[in-house]
Amino acid sequence: MNGSTTPNRGLRVGVDLGGTKIEAVAMDAAGAIVARQRIEAPARDYARTIGAVADLVDGIAADDAVRAGGGVGAVGVGTPGASSTKTGLLKNSNSTWLNGRPLDRDLAKALELPLRLDNDANCFARSEAADGAAAGESCVFGVILGTGVGGGLVVNGHTLQGANAICGEWGHVQLPYMNDDERPGPDCYCGRRGCIETWCSGPSLARDYREVSGEPVARVEEVVSRAEQGEWLAKNVLARHVDRLARGLSVVMNVVDPDVIVLGGGLSNMPHLYEELPKALEPYVFTDEIATRIVPPKHGDSSGVRGAAWLWSPDEL
Repeated sequence: MNGSTTPNRGLRVGVDLGGTKIEAVAMDAAGAIVARQRIEAPARDYARTIGAVADLVDGIAADDAVRAGGGVGAVGVGTPGASSTKTGLLKNSNSTWLNGRPLDRDLAKALELPLRLDNDANCFARSEAADGAAAGESCVFGVILGTGVGGGLVVNGHTLQGANAICGEWGHVQLPYMNDDERPGPDCYCGRRGCIETWCSGPSLARDYREVSGEPVARVEEVVSRAEQGEWLAKNVLARHVDRLARGLSVVMNVVDPDVIVLGGGLSNMPHLYEELPKALEPYVFTDEIATRIVPPKHGDSSGVRGAAWLWSPDEL
């Protein structure tokens, strides 16, 4: 996580910098959101992305409730990827046009406000561990299942970064226990093949359905709808996805053994995951009984942007 200058008195603003949308909220000391704005993210354009974030924060600052709360005191930004500990440039982002750029410095210059930046999955995990579905637990793994697959680990209230700023990046472990028909796996933007992200993300689930059905379905919601209507092809695709997700999460559980796994991202809205994942994990986790709870996020789609605001504690402003 990147630090900056002493914050001003005012509200914390969180920004969730996604590949398809950018959202900003202003949050008060009690964790209540007093203002929110969302825009479409500029596609594959770094300069326009910086400008869009600046415009979004300006819009939040102009909100009457924010003005009444003392204005914007500091900004936290959740972004895919992380700042390199060697160069300070962004790395490992599936929004690849951000990689190799001094994102924290450019945003701080554009915003002219105190700024902290962290991985979006870390922000999600921080939010749910602070006052969400995993509040009060000592070891929390927050999972992003959306356009990509990410994760963040919070232990005793502290988000772990790791020596290489990659703690929680389970999406770029090769899918464990591969079947013969899964090898070597799809190409991943990271340069490897068969990463969990290439099997368990939303686009990957939709790709699986297209390959077995021959139909040009692009949205996960359509696959889920067809499964609910009884279509066996869609049901099989969802079953494969659950099994692959269980294989991937079993590695995290065998190494970290979290108290709670909170699922976030668009795929976390699929109710069958919470019914089927616990059973699917049993063959892969090295224990006689699984005590880890798998839960949806208390704050839903707002959790990541709230976690970005939580990069500043209330007593700092």
